Amino acid sequence: MLEKMIGGFALPVPLIAATLLSTVVASYGAQSKPLSVAELALYQGADREKILLEGAKKEGQVTFYTSNTWVAGPVSQEFEKKYPFIKANVWRSDSKALLKRLTEEVTAGRSIADVVETSPEYMLIMLREKMLQEHFSPELSAYDDEAKIKGKRGVYGWTNREIYISLGFNSKLIPPTEAPKNIKDYLDPKWKGKMSIAGTTTGVQWVGAILDMMGREFLDKLSAQEINIQNISGAALSGLVASGEVPLSPTIFNSNIFTHKQKGAPVEWRPLDPVIAGVGTSGMVVNSPRPHAALLFLDYLHSKFGQEVAMKGGLSSARTDIGSLEQNFKKVYIESKYTPEEFEKKIDEWETLMRKLFIRKR
Repeated sequence: MLEKMIGGFALPVPLIAATLLSTVVASYGAQSKPLSVAELALYQGADREKILLEGAKKEGQVTFYTSNTWVAGPVSQEFEKKYPFIKANVWRSDSKALLKRLTEEVTAGRSIADVVETSPEYMLIMLREKMLQEHFSPELSAYDDEAKIKGKRGVYGWTNREIYISLGFNSKLIPPTEAPKNIKDYLDPKWKGKMSIAGTTTGVQWVGAILDMMGREFLDKLSAQEINIQNISGAALSGLVASGEVPLSPTIFNSNIFTHKQKGAPVEWRPLDPVIAGVGTSGMVVNSPRPHAALLFLDYLHSKFGQEVAMKGGLSSARTDIGSLEQNFKKVYIESKYTPEEFEKKIDEWETLMRKLFIRKR
């Protein structure tokens, strides 16, 4: 069993026989021919959708790993409504934990996940380790080349969302006129002991961005502000901001504040340079146990309808035929500044620095 519970049920962990992974039987046209998973993934015949639907009905489920809360929740739930014969088993964690889990499964020869969605740098690591299956989708035509991790005939991954990390605050506790207006305002003595940052990759990347832009001296001054590290995701931390338990945090996603405000919470989000852009890229896992359902899920996730569901959660879309949310501020794509190997090292360095500066010895 997967150790996570999603929506009150335990995700199944089927041990799929290797022989079931090697071929997928599909009928197309007047023929009946065995297709390998790789052939099915790149199939572009006119009867592609019919083949996927028939196969997915037999598979009955899809297992999806993601690092985004909204994609794990409403986006996946809408997929189940569109295809009620497919159960979406979802496991959500941050990028680093997700990579670790998938690596362990592949190393152990356990084929569990069908689709994976996380930051592009981690997807490139998966590609390097041959964890991703090159695939085709008719939705690819709606995306520019820069949104794709291209293969020879299809893609290994493609952008399905973009979100931003910056200041989130409780407007009932902190009037907007008094909230920080630039990064140096975090040093104001009135915020001492009132700020929290996420202890996950979200907070680690923020520390790295501050280090790059402002230098170590600024971070040393910031450490005197008695900032609390919350060992929870940025999404969970935004909930504490909404409830007033945490007055403000510089590591909050704009999308989470967007959904809290829709529910009437007294929260605001403010882009203070550097605003970290978090890109979500999705792909098919190699040796997917349920390849028909996996391909249907990727088609849906990148479709106009799927992207509109994502935008309801404050996410931005890379589709060229959809009016995405307007974001008029400077963005830092910190992950794209490094190779996957460099980024892994940087994450470790920044996490060590974060804990050294902001975790107080009792």
